[in-house]
Amino acid sequence: MLATAERWILRGLEAILVILLAGMVVMVFGNVVLRYAFNSGIDLSEELSRYFFVWLTYIGAVVVMRENGHLGVDTLVGAIGPRGRLICMILSDAIILACCVMLLDGTWSQHEINATAVAPVTGLSMGYVYGVLYFAGIGVGLITLGRLIRALTGRLGPYELAEFAGDYSGNPSHNLKGHLE
Repeated sequence: MLATAERWILRGLEAILVILLAGMVVMVFGNVVLRYAFNSGIDLSEELSRYFFVWLTYIGAVVVMRENGHLGVDTLVGAIGPRGRLICMILSDAIILACCVMLLDGTWSQHEINATAVAPVTGLSMGYVYGVLYFAGIGVGLITLGRLIRALTGRLGPYELAEFAGDYSGNPSHNLKGHLE
């Protein structure tokens, strides 16, 4: 049940990413055509495409975190044994959690300023733009916390430690068939 809900959430986030990217492409391409063909442009699209990019980046960070796709020092971690990998994973996850806490604290501290500031063209509250940091901090934090708890309690999936070292061959969700189902 949980795996099905998780799969739907990830697919929903991926759909949002596709919509944001498509919106960016349409707005930027449209502005380029208008600028060079008609010597005009739409200011709204320039500002919105930047905000779409911010949201795309942070929502994408959560999706990539769930898929264990962030950058890592695979050569170093792959060279040490399973016990060393586990220790590195626990330390890494503790640092990530600390960063998530700092991100959320900083976003909360800036919330009032961002909520009252408005974008110059759209008039949107900047709270909508930077509000994605709440989502990113909580999303990455929960994913990391779950993995850290599994690591500390010995319930880590056999493929998770391998993925931490850069080996993605053991997880069935990373093959093409797993993505099409």
